[in-house]
Amino acid sequence: MKLSNKKSLICDNPIFFSPKDKEAFFEWIKKIECVENFSLEKDKVYLNLNKRRLSTINLSSLIGLLYRYKIDMHQLSRFLTSSNKKWFYDNKKAFWHKKVFKK
Repeated sequence: MKLSNKKSLICDNPIFFSPKDKEAFFEWIKKIECVENFSLEKDKVYLNLNKRRLSTINLSSLIGLLYRYKIDMHQLSRFLTSSNKKWFYDNKKAFWHKKVFKK
């Protein structure tokens, strides 16, 4: 099941350093509350999100997941809202800022 809507993320070629690291990736996905389900297609993992607006905890979990496994983070920019702007966008020194907002 390929997902391609505004409530999905594409994890293209995640970088795994060991078999246990790959297991940890999928366990992490299962623990992120906003991830309704996921599917695999070749070297891609499609995450279907159950919310359009993400809580701070969910968004920060997705930031960590994508950063750790070297997945395109720019797709997270669409989750910028007025309520998360201060910590998500205005924090230009955050490790994720350029990866999310500079394309």
